[in-house]
Amino acid sequence: MESDALTWGDKLVLRGLSFYGFHGARLEERSLGQKFVVDIDAWMDLTPAGKTDHLSDTVSYTEIYDIAKEVLEGSPQNLLESVAQKIAITTLTNHKEIFAVRVKVGKPHVAVRGPVDYLGVEIHRRRSDL
Repeated sequence: MESDALTWGDKLVLRGLSFYGFHGARLEERSLGQKFVVDIDAWMDLTPAGKTDHLSDTVSYTEIYDIAKEVLEGSPQNLLESVAQKIAITTLTNHKEIFAVRVKVGKPHVAVRGPVDYLGVEIHRRRSDL
């Protein structure tokens, strides 16, 4: 059922979150910082909120946004994998209603020889991964 819900189920969607942070394995990334972009999907049953129209029957987008902001603007990490993992695990830990998350973290300004929108990682975590 959980795998079906990941494909067809309800989810909260946060797109294009933008933060400035100091993550990276290179010294210049740690000292100068850079922009990061984040997308998050959080799977949960939205039926109760759809029926009642009460915020108390769902998770506020702003609570998930605040988790991403705290991680991205917080303690520097070497790898985007670690940044994404912290967002995912904190989201699942803080919100028991959410049973799975997808977190994508990208760097739009990277030192590569050619044009890119961004380079990054995407992870999927389920409550059973805690």
